[in-house]
Amino acid sequence: MIDKMFAEHFAADWIESWNQHDLVRILSHYTDDFEMSSPVIVEVAGEPSGTLKGKDAVGSYWSKAFQLVPNLNFELVATLVGVNSITLYYNGVRGASAEVFHFNLDGKVTRAYAHYR
Repeated sequence: MIDKMFAEHFAADWIESWNQHDLVRILSHYTDDFEMSSPVIVEVAGEPSGTLKGKDAVGSYWSKAFQLVPNLNFELVATLVGVNSITLYYNGVRGASAEVFHFNLDGKVTRAYAHYR
């Protein structure tokens, strides 16, 4: 079960690592074989399913995103805590955004789903 302190620490570190464009630090939050789903994957990575698997594939996608949006910056609005998941609601490049993160017992993200307005 995820507690509020873990969720707040994760949220702060995740937002800061994105705002610093630190891909190594961003990827440190995830398992090697995690899955990422986002409608932007269809646009940027050309993957019709909208899902990528593994740090190599997702890391390449995020690296390309940094090149396409060099001023990428996120502002955390709220952190919502579930049983083994966290949802971050934030303002980003596309405006209001939310990502749902599912965690394993080691506190690493195994699946993530991005949602945009």
